[in-house]
Amino acid sequence: MDNSFLGRGWSFPPSFDLANGSVNMLEREADIASSLEILLGTLRGERIMLPQYGCNLDELLFENLDTRMKTLMADTIESAILYHEPRVELESVVLDDSQELEGIVLIEIIYRVKSTNSRFNFVYPYYKLQGTDINLTATVNLLPDSD
Repeated sequence: MDNSFLGRGWSFPPSFDLANGSVNMLEREADIASSLEILLGTLRGERIMLPQYGCNLDELLFENLDTRMKTLMADTIESAILYHEPRVELESVVLDDSQELEGIVLIEIIYRVKSTNSRFNFVYPYYKLQGTDINLTATVNLLPDSD
């Protein structure tokens, strides 16, 4: 079955085939998965010609992960996919916060490719980096000695 209508694009980050002098490309479902990963990792306004493209998950980085924040994250992701990935129909967004104490939230996106009616899932690791590993014993005295 020819699925070339699903799209073809550059791999990200871009890589090159030096033997052939060409750019490595992604096709079909791999191109869609790569597109979703790029969408979730892009801030709105980061792309010059597409200022509305992106998901802005970085705005939620240091927020408490309560029910309100989970709902906001899921809604932000759903809206971004709805507006910027027309090849898929989103079925659900599930946040797995079982590793929250390690600073990791796994975002599982279940979607269906519209043209082939095939279901896929995509897991995006969202890292809530915090300053919890600060070594307080290694502080430096910035004041000069008064001897």
